[in-house]
Amino acid sequence: MADEEVKELAFVSETILKKRKSNEEWALRRKAQLELRQKRNKSHGNDFKLPEQFIKEYRNKEFDLIKMKHRMKKHKSGQMELKSKLLFVVRIQGKNDMHPLTRKILNKLRLGRIFNGIFIKANETVIDMLQKVEPYITYGYPNLKNVKELVYKKGFARIDKQRVPLTNNNIISLELGKYGILCIQDIVDEIVNVGPHFTEVTNFLWPFSLNKPEGLQKTKRLYKDGGEAGNREDHINELMDKMN
Repeated sequence: MADEEVKELAFVSETILKKRKSNEEWALRRKAQLELRQKRNKSHGNDFKLPEQFIKEYRNKEFDLIKMKHRMKKHKSGQMELKSKLLFVVRIQGKNDMHPLTRKILNKLRLGRIFNGIFIKANETVIDMLQKVEPYITYGYPNLKNVKELVYKKGFARIDKQRVPLTNNNIISLELGKYGILCIQDIVDEIVNVGPHFTEVTNFLWPFSLNKPEGLQKTKRLYKDGGEAGNREDHINELMDKMN
């Protein structure tokens, strides 16, 4: 029998083996990262902005501020008279061409998101704020039916900066009991009557998250001029019915 040739395997040190394994793992991670980046680029391919797009957005934001100043001059020359102290305000526009001052006022009104709604007591300061952000909101005088339905169906409490469902009256009595407000119906009554603790009650409530209404136009034109924004007076109740 012929002697079989036995080829001995070359000795490879443990250090080199570890380095090979590390390189292979790095290559796999790198490949996974590249694939993920490619997927993101495909899904967000339209997010890339050209310089002229940034210029256009800047001009739109500055134009937003100019229009705000014009509205305020008009407002000072003829004070807006409201028929009710109680207003329901809804944000109906986004933020693509919004000036930072507009965003700041909307946040102060607790309307940081589109289709958020709040009850608010009308006074000179509030009217001034509403005028400044008028193209982005609509408002009017809510009736008892809509106030009650909204609080019962979509009411959430704001406790320690957390959104808490109004599942029972204990939550209300613990937070508002010192004002004599012990249940959901007490909240409704305080809001409708714009009672002495209206501010405490509305601050206790989380801004209402409403449904997008069908047929809403993407326009900043005023409601009285055929658009969606601004004062709807009693017609706000028709919108509330659609959004509740």
